[in-house]
Amino acid sequence: MYDASIPVFIRMLTNCDRILDKAVAHTEAKKIDPGVFVHMRLYPDMFPLARQVQIASDMAKGCAARLAGQEPPKYDDTETTFPELKARIAKTIAFLNTFGPEQIDRTEEKDIILTLGPKTLTFKGLPYLLHFVLPNFYFHITTVYAILRHGGVEIGKMDFVGSP
Repeated sequence: MYDASIPVFIRMLTNCDRILDKAVAHTEAKKIDPGVFVHMRLYPDMFPLARQVQIASDMAKGCAARLAGQEPPKYDDTETTFPELKARIAKTIAFLNTFGPEQIDRTEEKDIILTLGPKTLTFKGLPYLLHFVLPNFYFHITTVYAILRHGGVEIGKMDFVGSP
């Protein structure tokens, strides 16, 4: 459970952080207001880039905390700049680094209960990780990539995947 979660979250958040660096360099080189990208969406009914980063962060820190039997930390979701988004990623990675295998492993059957508005979702640990957290996490990281690529930032698959 640990190997399928914490290192995966850290790697992908690190890749996302590097992609944001390329977005910053792009805005500087092209003299584009960085806020254009931070608020950009792929489609009007989708969240903007900033919210995509926030949700990816929430999925990772929430999963780690819940599997370890802790209350997930709450972040304010007020980031509106690339430096603020990068700081959130760094804070999330620092939080993830506080967990070891002994806290996460053997949680496959752990009861996980989520309250999302009026809905309550109940999972066991393994399906929570594999069928809820990871698909959501990758969706939002992928959407960050897609927004920036659509906006002309020169990034490619290896930026998303990271080097081996």
